[in-house]
Parts: sequence; C-alpha cells; structure tokens
Amino acid sequence: MKAMGHTTRSAMRRSGCGGGSAAAWRRLRRRSLLAALLTSAAAAVFIAFSRPFGTSIGFADPYAVLSSRRTTDLSPSRPPPSREASHATGFVSRPNSAAAVVLSPLVAPSPSPNGDVDDTDSDYSSPDLKAAPLWTEVAANSTDTNVPPLFVEPLPSALGNYDATQVQSVSPELKMLPLQPLVTVPLTLTDQQLIYAKGEIDRAPFVYDDPELYAPLFRNVSVFKRSYELMESILKVYIYKDGSRPIFHRPELKGIYASEGWFMKLIRENKNFVVKDPNKAHLFYLPYSAHRLEQALYVLNSHNIQPLMIFLRNYVNEISVKYPFWNRTRGADHFLVACHDWGPYTTKWHHELRQNTIKALCNADVSEGVFIRGKDVSLPETSIRNPRRLLRDIGGKPASQRTILAFFAGQMHGRVRPILLQYWSGRDENIKIYGPLPKGVAKKMSYAEHMKSSKFCICPMGYEVNSPRIVEAIYYECVPVVIADNFVLPFEEVLDWHAFSVVIAEKDIANLKDMLLRIPQSEYVTMQMNVKKLQKHFFWHAKPVKYDIFHMILHSIWFNRLNQIPADQ
Repeated sequence: MKAMGHTTRSAMRRSGCGGGSAAAWRRLRRRSLLAALLTSAAAAVFIAFSRPFGTSIGFADPYAVLSSRRTTDLSPSRPPPSREASHATGFVSRPNSAAAVVLSPLVAPSPSPNGDVDDTDSDYSSPDLKAAPLWTEVAANSTDTNVPPLFVEPLPSALGNYDATQVQSVSPELKMLPLQPLVTVPLTLTDQQLIYAKGEIDRAPFVYDDPELYAPLFRNVSVFKRSYELMESILKVYIYKDGSRPIFHRPELKGIYASEGWFMKLIRENKNFVVKDPNKAHLFYLPYSAHRLEQALYVLNSHNIQPLMIFLRNYVNEISVKYPFWNRTRGADHFLVACHDWGPYTTKWHHELRQNTIKALCNADVSEGVFIRGKDVSLPETSIRNPRRLLRDIGGKPASQRTILAFFAGQMHGRVRPILLQYWSGRDENIKIYGPLPKGVAKKMSYAEHMKSSKFCICPMGYEVNSPRIVEAIYYECVPVVIADNFVLPFEEVLDWHAFSVVIAEKDIANLKDMLLRIPQSEYVTMQMNVKKLQKHFFWHAKPVKYDIFHMILHSIWFNRLNQIPADQ
C-alpha cells in the first residue's frame, strides 16, 4: 500500500497536480479519461481506414438463403429478419459494409490472387468431406447508417438445426466438422449486379398494354417483364467443361425427357448468356443428362440407384476441389436441369447439391424433401417425337366445337390412374377415360384428335407427379386438369395457373364431372383462350425466340436465384 501511494503521488507531481488534495485527484481523473477517449478514437480510425474500401467481410454466399416460403413476386413489403436470428444461411452485405462475424463448421476458404475463394489447400482429408452443412450462426455490425445491412432469412429446419445423424442417413461418409475461424470475402461485381437487379425488380414499372405479354397469364406481368429484361441484359452463365460423354455434354433431343436435352443444346449455343470466363458468371451450369446417367449406370432390375448418386456426388466433389466457385457459395449459384424421374433422388448423397443448388426438375414433388419451393424450378416435361419438326400438329378445335367434356388415355402407372379408371371408365358418354387407347377407338379418332376435341384434358400423375400431358394439352389448346398432389406446376414463379387450368385433389376424383360442370361456359371459353395465348411460352425452337420455353426455364432459374435475396434491399 505504501509503494502504491508513493507511485500515485509521484504521478501526480509529474502531472502538475501538486499534493494529495481532492481537487488534484479530480484533475488527474479528468486527464486520464480524456487520454483514454483519444486513444480509443485513434484506434477506431485506424481500423476503419485499414480495411479495403468497397468490400464485405466474412461470408461464403451473399444470397444462399434456402427459403421454404413460396416467394413469387419479390415484394418489398416483407420485413427483414432479426439481427439476432440464429441458424441463418449466410450473410449479405453491401459494398461499404464494415464488419460481419460468421461462425462456420467448414474449413475457411482463403482468397486466391484473383479475388475468388480457393478451398484447394484446406484441411479436408477426403473430397467426400466437402459435402458438409452450411454455417450455423451469423451476426453483423455496421458503421454505415445510410444503407441498412442486407440480411438473409432464417434457415429452414433441414439446415437450421443441423443433425449429424440425419446427414449420416443420407450418406455414411459425411462427417460433422468443427467450427473454424472467420474468413473475409470480397463482394464481387457479379454480386453487386444481382443486388441491383433485385432492387430494380422491386421497383418494376407498371405494365398495362404490352403486345408481347398477355397479362392475365401472369401473377404480376410488370415484375415478370422487368425481371426478363434484366436477365437479358445482365445474366451470364458459365458451363463446366468437366465430365465426359455420354453423361455430360451430349443432349438427348427426342422422347419424354427431351426438355433437359434441348435446354443443354440451346444454352451451349447461346452467345448472349454464356461466358468463357467463370469470374464473370452469375450462374454455373452442371451440364449432365439425368436420363443418360440412368442409361449408363443403372443395372436393369437391380432397384438400386446408389451408383448414380455416388457418381453425381463425386463429380460435384471434383469440381469443388478443382475450382473455387462452388465453395464460394456452397453451390447456391449452381444449377442443374433434369427431367428423368430419378433426377431429384440422384442428388441426395451430396448435402450441398441437394439443399443449395437450384434444381430444374420435371419431378417437382415437394413431398419428397428434395424439391424446395421458391428455390428450385419446375421443369415442363415435353415429349418430342421429331426433333426436326418441333411444332408439328399444334392447335385444336375452337371451344364451341369441342364435344367431349374430358379425356384421358394412358398406361396405368402409379396410384392415381387406376382410381380414375375405377370411377370413370365407361361410366359417362361425355367423359372418355381409358387405359391405353383401344385400337378400335384409335382407328376412329387418334389420341391427338381426342385432345383437340375435348374441353378438358385430364393430366393425372404416373409413378411420379409430373406428366407430359400438361404440355400436350397446351399444344392442343385443351384446358389441362392436373391431378397430382404435391406437384409444383411449371413456371409457377410467374404464371397464374388458375387462369388456364384446373387443379383437382386426388381425393376428389369421384367428383370430377361435377367440378368441371360447375365451371360456367363463359369462364371455360376464357380459360381455353388463355391456353392458346400461353402456348408460345411452352414452344421449343431450334433457334430460341423471346419468351419461349428455353427463355422461360432460364428466367425461372434466374428469378429464383434473385429470390434468395431478402426483398427489403
């Protein structure tokens, strides 16, 4: 105590405070406080100016929010998530962000010389460990009061509450990784372009009389038009060259799985959207055919698709090690296009591929836990008989000349079609319901002529929820009646299916006729006219034209990528 008192008195004498009076003690405290404040201010200024201007701190994907909410209009009215919300999928900042803290179970990727994330020298002992969950918590602070920070939505339960045993059940080789240090990642030019596009769509000007777009077909024609314009002017896609034929880079242009092949062919030939420099890309395409994957690897009658799942998992692991782009967003800016029924299931053994990647799937079944509404895209299943005559035999009779109330003919696949036959086969002259179309009936009127002469064309699910009959009905100007619980209809992000179709629950098949007859004739005529207006959005062309099916597919992928950005920015 004596030594302490001596030291204090010495300090007071050096500071000019004299003896141990109360006034001297107060002067010393004031000077000490002032010195501490000046020191703190200097440190804050040093930290602020030592950061590179125009960068954001600490995230792997600026928009990798996996929203289970059905978002279709990019409305700015939704409030931002709480800053304290845990288990968010990522952090998004704007160019002047000061700081963000990210806790991640993944080995932190390091910035490469070109500014991209490079995971190739991380501590993974096996490529299989790349298939690990996203980070689990996010916090952020900012000194910029002019622009609010761009936060992501809370994670759906499949990722928000990470369960190692659940992932083990998907793939025994996945393991939980420990929390790792923070990482600093720049906000790239492509990130800023996406944020800009999102804001522009939120402020879309009102469209009231566009000769190329029929407004009643759309949920919000103004939003669709602005989004489409921005896609044309901004979007760039990089196509991976990795992967050998026939599974990769070999489009199949004929049959009921032709949608995936025609998209592959047309995107590869497109010079407006495709770039050779991946650093300029907003989206990355995995150019494989789900049908050719099945043809190459599935052993007939084995009932085992694990070889297909392993193959696809290994492919994604390879590109995630070879290139930095997958790891930057954990696959959230990558997409695939698969029309085979097994398309969703083959993604199950790679956690990030299943949960993060945008999947354009014909088998868009939300009940299987793979298709994520609002992120994934329902791909129209188009049956192509002659690739050289894509639009042959299009059209049908006018509404006044359609004498058959409802028609269906097809194989007895799945659970729904036998029930349909049980209730309606041969029961009513106005409802023509068959299994395979009998030869005697086909001689008098072909399958196509039946659809062209029917008011409503029944489109029941088969083994899976999707069916090429929906697009066939549109081609033949017949109002489609969809019977497939849990099916997400094609392009539902932008199209209003109530305007040109009827959706009936499986449990209501017995009431089919009554439900159709309750639709007033005037309303039916409007729906049938809308189907004719809708056709151009489902047509394939050897050279794509504006608003055709190729552009609609690409737009839905683009739109759903933007939909991962919170609407309040």
